[in-house]
Amino acid sequence: MAQLIFFTGPMNCGKSTLALQTDFTETQAGRSGRLFTRDDRAGSALISSRIGLERPAIEVGDGFDFWAFVIHELTHGHRLDYLICDEAQFFTPGQIDQLARIVDELQLDVYCFGILTDFRTELFPGTRRLVELCDRMELLQVRPRCWCGEPATHNARTVDGLMVTEGSQVVVGDVVAEHHQVAYEVLCRRHHRRRMTSAVARITLHPEPLPFDE
Repeated sequence: MAQLIFFTGPMNCGKSTLALQTDFTETQAGRSGRLFTRDDRAGSALISSRIGLERPAIEVGDGFDFWAFVIHELTHGHRLDYLICDEAQFFTPGQIDQLARIVDELQLDVYCFGILTDFRTELFPGTRRLVELCDRMELLQVRPRCWCGEPATHNARTVDGLMVTEGSQVVVGDVVAEHHQVAYEVLCRRHHRRRMTSAVARITLHPEPLPFDE
């Protein structure tokens, strides 16, 4: 039976790497699929990982129709066994419904990869719908760490090194916007609550003096 599987975890846990590895593994078994993404940090129509892997993909906009795309491919003689969907948190709830329909009615496997929550710790609409509909959700085992060494569980948006909790839900990281450097950092819950990024920690934390005189 085909399945809709959602692979998730915070940033830097290897989601895009696993997406590309999954495609490689499937093709080695003689299966044929298509890769999709939205708003990848490397640019349009690409799936890229932070370890340097990169593959062309189909860019998904708000108006993209997965059902129509797959039906067109199949009725024009193209083999299609699975879909790889990276950055799935940016897909619309309606597009997630289309992916579920593809699994149920066309028996194609759909592998989705994305983060659960935004920089405000709120679910993305796409991931909320994935959680509601997926056959299986898997938390990636490669766990990034907060600057303090604890496992990182939360995604923080930073502007010039300072954490922000307001603004548009979707902003691509590692960019300069209006003369400010916008980036993302993974933090443990404690330091996300305190808005203490690595840049803030370097400024505010000092080593304690040794408890004896020289």
